[in-house]
Amino acid sequence: MSKSEIRKVKIGDEKILANIHITSWQTAFDKILSNEILDRMTDIKKTETMYKYLLENNIGNGVILSVNNKPHCITFWDKTREKDMQGYAELICIHSLSENWGKGYGSMIMEYVLNEIKKAGFTDVMLWVFKENTRARKFYEKNGFILSQKTKTSFDTVEVMYIKNLSF
Repeated sequence: MSKSEIRKVKIGDEKILANIHITSWQTAFDKILSNEILDRMTDIKKTETMYKYLLENNIGNGVILSVNNKPHCITFWDKTREKDMQGYAELICIHSLSENWGKGYGSMIMEYVLNEIKKAGFTDVMLWVFKENTRARKFYEKNGFILSQKTKTSFDTVEVMYIKNLSF
């Protein structure tokens, strides 16, 4: 059995975060986003700089899950950015390397993050996901998220909102 460990992100993790973020985007969104958008959104220097900024300014709540001491999956969450959903937390991202997809690590980190969100005093959480990202949508539904009626356009494609009540 593989050994897994979950820890909070810290200053100095920006290269790990950027690598998982970019690798995940390239694998998961290659059929959803245009090559032009995917290339623009997976620039390693810009992504490292973004994570460095978030870490140095203590913005958001990030977690890394490692498998056999190798970083595999990341998440970030914070209070929602949606003006009409005050009181909600937002799962901003969950990215993982495809080599371990389907092995339960996503559910493991999701359970950890949802517990952290609940401990922070939130009773509801929301997230955005590309409508065409059926693999991720099935994962969120398996983890108790419910499709809402809200949609938006991002990166020339449609995103749908999922919500989950944490009062269990």
